[in-house]
Amino acid sequence: MAKIPYTYFQPERLAKLTNLNLRVRQAVEGFISGLHRSPHRGFSVEFAEHREYTPGDDLRHLDWVAWARSDRYYIKQYEQETNLRVYILLDVSASMDYRYTGESTKFTYGCFLSACLAYLMCRQHDAVGIIAFDQDVRFHIPPASTPGHLDRIFTSLEQIEPGRRTAVAGTFHSLADRIAKRGLIIVISDLYDDQLEILRALQHFVYKKHQIIVFHVLDAAELEFPFSKTVSFVDMETREKLQVDTRYVKQAYLDEIGAFIERYRRECSERKIDYSLTTTSTSYDRMLLDYLAKRKALRR
Repeated sequence: MAKIPYTYFQPERLAKLTNLNLRVRQAVEGFISGLHRSPHRGFSVEFAEHREYTPGDDLRHLDWVAWARSDRYYIKQYEQETNLRVYILLDVSASMDYRYTGESTKFTYGCFLSACLAYLMCRQHDAVGIIAFDQDVRFHIPPASTPGHLDRIFTSLEQIEPGRRTAVAGTFHSLADRIAKRGLIIVISDLYDDQLEILRALQHFVYKKHQIIVFHVLDAAELEFPFSKTVSFVDMETREKLQVDTRYVKQAYLDEIGAFIERYRRECSERKIDYSLTTTSTSYDRMLLDYLAKRKALRR
């Protein structure tokens, strides 16, 4: 990687996560010694790419030509050994730019979380890509695990800004059609779009045999509704304004947001999709540490 520090990459926080790996439960089109099961058997002789050597790698696959040129050790990877492909889908629509409590908007929280996950996946030699979207795809970095790939991801996150209206479902359907090989789909979003259509789009990924993790990111105020006076609310995507006496709508709002979250939780569970609700008031490293520890415990 080139430059350090990056805006959204915080090595001191990632130190807490170094002993945890994000492993998948089902067979995927990818293999790396012991981390993920592959639906394939044997090894291909077709060379695919390099990755840096780590202790424990089979020395028979060292590329001595690359070592002679760079004085660094690289392992040859073959087509059949290609790592798990991970796609991080980051919502950068205008609604993600909301902050009432905490240090981060949902947007910046999502960027921090994306950078952290990309680093973890690359560290365990998986090919990770990222797609930032609002109503359109804002940038698309295909999965890779080559040297310098993280720099491209981190730099792209620094350059992106919150965008326009949300089109979650349409984006997901399009990506499900385009992503050919099975892998891991990680969604980071506030999921503010037509709920039924989003669930149908997530089912499209399930149909394509991907494993899916949904990180549902909200501000704590969106869960608690801490307003007690007449307030003018502004839709961050349409700019429509609504003046409300919050004393008379608070309970109805809490019931609605509770049902909204519970439906995602229930229907994701029915589809065997990992669903995790988090707020921006919980640090992303703490949230991820708890989540990965929970996954690790479930495998035992």
